[in-house]
Amino acid sequence: MTKSLRVMLLGAAVLSIPAAAIAQTTIITKTERGPIVLTPDQRTTVYKRVVRERVVTPRGEVVEYRVGTRVPREVELRTFDDEVYVDAPELKRYRYVHVNNQLVLVDPETSEVVEIIRD
Repeated sequence: MTKSLRVMLLGAAVLSIPAAAIAQTTIITKTERGPIVLTPDQRTTVYKRVVRERVVTPRGEVVEYRVGTRVPREVELRTFDDEVYVDAPELKRYRYVHVNNQLVLVDPETSEVVEIIRD
């Protein structure tokens, strides 16, 4: 077969494929984030910096969070100060709420508690 005949046959074959078969397919997969690994020094530093704010739970309200549970959407999640990211850059993708002397780290995309740092 000559080269030009091959090119024509290939072109005809491509044109005969339905457009739906050629269309790109986008696949969205959920990536599982592994556990946050902070050294004891990082945990202490992060906790001390956040505790300075002393966000208090309203009186009479008992709140308890556990790793793997979801924080209600109405809970205000805070971002860390830039100082925290110097010591613990892995926290950039997370937010937190400080309650009951605990620093509750939350994945803002899923509202899932990923770690709890206690005093």
